[in-house]
Amino acid sequence: MIEKITYKPIGIIHSPFRDIKGMPIQPSGAKGVAGNIDIFPEYVEGLKDLEGFSHIFLIYHFHLSKGFSLTVRPFMDDQPHGVFATRAPKRPNPIGISVVRLKTIKGNVLSIEDIDMVDETPLLDIKPYVPEFDIHGVKKIGWLAQKSDKVQRMKSDERFR
Repeated sequence: MIEKITYKPIGIIHSPFRDIKGMPIQPSGAKGVAGNIDIFPEYVEGLKDLEGFSHIFLIYHFHLSKGFSLTVRPFMDDQPHGVFATRAPKRPNPIGISVVRLKTIKGNVLSIEDIDMVDETPLLDIKPYVPEFDIHGVKKIGWLAQKSDKVQRMKSDERFR
């Protein structure tokens, strides 16, 4: 049996969104929304050479999400789906991932855009976004096939609080 896994935040994400309700549900619905990340001092050395990337993956903890259900009604559909077929924040392990634009790095502060996280979200990791690694010829997107065009205007509500 696998032992308990524990993660320690490497920084805090700051955004203009003080509450879950009304915020974008994906970065594509947050075009141009600015925020910043305060990296804790002991991790600043790990930022070396990151400024050479225009986009980064942020891996973070859904700190306001409590509990989970294996079947959820996601923001973009009225029908229930298995949680692993959604990006719902109430998950067995409340981990989020977003691709954001990296604008600048000054000391321990990263300025970013296209931010879709609530203010003071704990950051677990950063990885560079590389199109040759990360873009795939996708043939199907499941239940989202007829709904993905809604993401840019869809806002979150309190269903996953």
